[in-house]
Amino acid sequence: MPTTPKDPRPFKRAILKLSGEALREPGSTDNISPEIVQRIASEIKEAVDTGLQLGVVVGGGNFWRGASASARGMDRATADYVGMLATVMNALALEGALSLIGVRCTVMSAIEMKNVAEPFIRRKAEHQLDKGTVIIFAAGTGSPFFSTDTTSALRASEMGADIILKATQVDGVYDSDPRKNPDAKRFETASTSWMPPRSASAWTTTSPSSSSTSAPPGTSLTHSALSRSEPSSTPSENLKL
Repeated sequence: MPTTPKDPRPFKRAILKLSGEALREPGSTDNISPEIVQRIASEIKEAVDTGLQLGVVVGGGNFWRGASASARGMDRATADYVGMLATVMNALALEGALSLIGVRCTVMSAIEMKNVAEPFIRRKAEHQLDKGTVIIFAAGTGSPFFSTDTTSALRASEMGADIILKATQVDGVYDSDPRKNPDAKRFETASTSWMPPRSASAWTTTSPSSSSTSAPPGTSLTHSALSRSEPSSTPSENLKL
């Protein structure tokens, strides 16, 4: 009888934050590149096949950024709601890719849209994670003015996750944008009460403060590092970057 490979990680349950741009081929005019979504789905499968319980929070920046639209004159709350709908499209794309390769998964949305996603119910989500189902959390927190980074900290607290993994283009917090400045200084740790001023951060400024009391430690990784990610060794009041 086949056995499940032993999980080499010292954590059992994780929340993975995927930026919306992670679903798009760099330089492509696609909003969602199916080949990239399939690759990410394969990496998620590799992780959950070891026994890892995984929830995924996906952003919507490949379609829409509420803050940018607001800066151009759009009502901020309305702009943020549009962004929440963008995350649902990304969540459905990821769900489809995972289902095709045999990964049990479901999309739970903070904004009710019963024809395409289940409503977010904390106890139900916990139960499904216990059974090994990948939960994709869509529509952010369901409220404007909060980023999907904040959502990842909130869902991690609600689900009792051991760690937050953030897959993004930037592998940590820097004092300037490392994509533009090769001499940018990388900070190994940053407390939840302090973030470097004017930093190029992989985390939005609201997510550390929202996780300061109850969320697990976080670590940033590049898109290709999901299946071999290592946890933070720092206590929960610090974000390991």
